Formats: sequence, C-alpha cells, structure tokens
Amino acid sequence: VELRHAPFALWITDLSVKDPFFVLPILMGASMWYLQKMSPTTITDPMQQKVMQFMPIIFTFMFLWFPAGLTLYWLVSNVISIAQQTLIYRQLEKKGLHTRN
Repeated sequence: VELRHAPFALWITDLSVKDPFFVLPILMGASMWYLQKMSPTTITDPMQQKVMQFMPIIFTFMFLWFPAGLTLYWLVSNVISIAQQTLIYRQLEKKGLHTRN
C-alpha cells in the first residue's frame, strides 16, 4: 500500500514529512521520559546516569526533523511499553513482589 503523500489524520497530512506543529516529537519525548522514570535504574556510573537523563531531550530534538510516520511509530511503541510495564507492576504488587516508589 502506497501511503506517501496520502492524507493521514488531524494535522498530519503526510507521514513522510516532519510534523508541522511538533506535537508528535514532544509527545514522544514525554512518553520516553515517563517510560524511563517507570523503569528500574540499574546504572551505577554517575556519568551514564546523566546521559540517560538527557536522552529523552536529545531524542525529542532529533525527532523534530524526522518523518511523522517514524515519530508516530516510536510514540505508539512507547505508549504500548508504558501500558505493558504498568500491567506487569500491578501483577507484581498483587503478589507482594513490587512496591511503588
């Protein structure tokens, strides 16, 4: 199916060009930040922790110029990961194996 230059939805008129209002990259960065905060931290090196803190910001700026389709894909992937992580944590809480921070 050829979707290049095909209208998509709402403000996204073409998935092969960047989001004209930068909504998707900002949502993607926010979802990436939230997913990162949900995940347990196993990094002990302070420098790596700093790099990981800035990763959502760096990716947000990078994705400002990427095609809307790629940004939408990454956003949906993050949202699914957040839902999956939430369900896993709820199951672990019921069993008493996880507590909220």
